[in-house]
Amino acid sequence: MNYLPLKQLLRVAERTLEAVEVRDIGLLESAVLRAQATVFGADAYPTLELKAAALTHSLAKNHALVDGNKRLALAGLIAFLGLNGRRLTLDNDSAYDFIIAIAAGELIEVEAIAECIAAATEAHGFDT
Repeated sequence: MNYLPLKQLLRVAERTLEAVEVRDIGLLESAVLRAQATVFGADAYPTLELKAAALTHSLAKNHALVDGNKRLALAGLIAFLGLNGRRLTLDNDSAYDFIIAIAAGELIEVEAIAECIAAATEAHGFDT
């Protein structure tokens, strides 16, 4: 499993947003680390989709940035999946609706978010 380090997430933010103003670096770091959480030595989020869901939920809900939290949540999800050989297959409107549902509290359970991610991803398909 490849995780998205905070430094790389900040680079994603710089490429995605017009201006990046971090409100609380601790909240941003906690979003990144949530995907790596363990409970009694076992992964709290044992699958790629659950880890991606935890990351996306935290980025959308923590409000670590002054502006652009939802855009960063989507970009962070895409980057995390990419690091792990997957890509999001949602069109722009569906991706927008997905992130808005998370941010608005309509999709609150990590398991439900993970199910949506699982249904909307595929392998990169790069030839080696």
